[in-house]
Amino acid sequence: MSAAHEFWVEAAALDELPADDVRGVQVQGLALALYRVGAEVYATDDLCTHAHARLCEGFLEGHEIECPLHQGRFDVRSGKALCAPLTEDLRSYPVKIEGGRVFVALDDGVPGAEISA
Repeated sequence: MSAAHEFWVEAAALDELPADDVRGVQVQGLALALYRVGAEVYATDDLCTHAHARLCEGFLEGHEIECPLHQGRFDVRSGKALCAPLTEDLRSYPVKIEGGRVFVALDDGVPGAEISA
């Protein structure tokens, strides 16, 4: 089995992301949540692994996003589930900022991702 290849796709303009807040975006058909914490931006899947609530509707406090449905919390830097009722981590994605634009690294193993030449 071959390893997945990573590629960068534009997700948003940095100025579209409110400070210390979360925003939902669609990237290559994937629902992602972008979190702006201080000068950093992080990205995870937008759906909670517990009950499939949209995390972009949750509450961001520091580096933790609280699911709006059952108050489970994830670390936005790693996607790690931090408390009950969560038992499964979120998928997180590398992020880079260039020229005021936010890019997220996907790989060719991600459903809906398309390799750009």
